[in-house]
Amino acid sequence: MVANKREWQVSCRDIASRRREMTVFVSQGHVVITVPPGEAAVLTPLEVGRLRAALRDAVVDASGAAEE
Repeated sequence: MVANKREWQVSCRDIASRRREMTVFVSQGHVVITVPPGEAAVLTPLEVGRLRAALRDAVVDASGAAEE
C-alpha cells in the first residue's frame, strides 16, 4: 500500500540570497522538513507565515496517520 503523501513548498533564500525552497511533508506519522542542501534557509516574515501554515497542516496529517 502506498501512502498518500502531501507536500508543502515554502520559498526562501539561502545565505547567498539565491532563491531556494523548503519542503514540508509527513512520513510515517512524523513531520519532515527538507532545506537547501548544506545551506541555511533565510525567511522573510511572509515566508515564515507560510512555513507555519505548512507545519500546522503537516501536524494535522501526521496526527491522522498516527491514529490509523
